[in-house]
Amino acid sequence: MSPRNNEARSSTKDASTPSPELPSPNNNPLSFVTPTEFVDLPSKGEFYAQGHPLHKQDTVEIRFMTAKDEDILTSRTLLKKGLVIERLLQNIVVNKAINPADLLVGDRNAIIVAARSTGYGSEYKTKLNCPSCGEYVEYDFDLGEASVTEAEASEEVTRTENGTFVIRIPKMNLDIETRLLTGRDETYLSKLASSKKKHDLGDTVLTDQFRQFIVSVNGQSGKDIINALIENMPAYDSRFLRKHYQAIVPNVDLTQNFECSSCELEQEMEVPFTADFFWSK
Repeated sequence: MSPRNNEARSSTKDASTPSPELPSPNNNPLSFVTPTEFVDLPSKGEFYAQGHPLHKQDTVEIRFMTAKDEDILTSRTLLKKGLVIERLLQNIVVNKAINPADLLVGDRNAIIVAARSTGYGSEYKTKLNCPSCGEYVEYDFDLGEASVTEAEASEEVTRTENGTFVIRIPKMNLDIETRLLTGRDETYLSKLASSKKKHDLGDTVLTDQFRQFIVSVNGQSGKDIINALIENMPAYDSRFLRKHYQAIVPNVDLTQNFECSSCELEQEMEVPFTADFFWSK
């Protein structure tokens, strides 16, 4: 066969047969898009300052948990540093302008419960200690029954224009201005408690919480005044303050009926956030 005939045959093939195209990642026939859902915020966005991404927003969009998120949940480094929940929230909240540390505690709880439900379903099986007989029993909770609790108004509580609340304690007859705690506050209190435990400094969780959410006393915001109040507050006023503060915190209500299989105790109990919350069997 002559070279000329080869050239002719080659040119004919090139003209009639299209060149094969290499696969392109942008032309992938399979499109994997993670589903998302909107989570109702207990705060309804009312307590975020103007300019915050959630100001006056009553929902937040999150995407369903993925296998990559499970890597976060099992990361020893993140677990050791106490950053698992922060990283998880950063990953699943769609609007990246939202800093998880600045989310109100109740809103964070709502997102965490929703993430757990989308990832592993609403059934939450865990072991807990019965408050009556002391036995550890396995119990199934339904996260789908969680409801939102809004801030409750009362004669003893006044809301300010700054989004804070003033609670008048009866025995000392003082106006205590309080604010809602954020994830940043929660992390700080957790680290503080761990540090005090490590150095045998005693358990001061209650007074440490007071120092975080009390803004002022009768309009005075000095730390020395707030500390003096906490150190001298009668137990009656302390309980009064805790009770009414709890009522103003918008949160997720995870209270459900518990029945002990060992002693047959029946009572309302808050769903525990144990270590197996994201890894329930």
